[in-house]
Amino acid sequence: MAEKETCVLTNMCMVYDGDRILVQDRVNPNWPGITFPGGHVERGESFVDSVIREVKEETGLTVSNVRLCGVKQWNHRDGEYRYIVFFFKTDTFSGELKSSEEGRVFWLRKDELKNHTLANGFDLMYEVFEKDELSENFYWFENGLWNKVNK
Repeated sequence: MAEKETCVLTNMCMVYDGDRILVQDRVNPNWPGITFPGGHVERGESFVDSVIREVKEETGLTVSNVRLCGVKQWNHRDGEYRYIVFFFKTDTFSGELKSSEEGRVFWLRKDELKNHTLANGFDLMYEVFEKDELSENFYWFENGLWNKVNK
C-alpha cells in the first residue's frame, strides 16, 4: 500500500450569528445550490489561512477564531486522487457582506435552510457542522453508485 497519495485540499466555513447562518447560492453548474463559502487551499497555505482568505473573497467578511469541526472526503472514481474538504465554523466576523462571482451570499435562519435548493449532499454536510458527535462526511463509489455516510 502506498504511503502517499494525491489529494485536492479544500475548505468550507459556516459563519453564524445566533440562529442565523451565512449561505451562498452557488452558480457553478458542477455544484449549484445553497452551501457555505469556501474553496481550494493554495500550495504552502495553512488550512486556517485558506478558509479566512476564501470567506473574504466570496463574502467580503473577515472571519477569525475559526474552528475545525469536521471533514468531507471521497476518492475520485478511478482512484486517481482523494478530495478533502475541511469544515470550519465561526461566529466572529467583521466587514460588509458582499456577493462574488461564486454566487449570492445572504443570511438565513437555520430553520429556513430546508426551504431552499441545497447543493447536492449539503444536507448531510450540514449535519457534521451542527452535531458535535459527528466529524466526517464520507463518500465512496461502489457497484456504479455513490454511497455516503456521516460518522
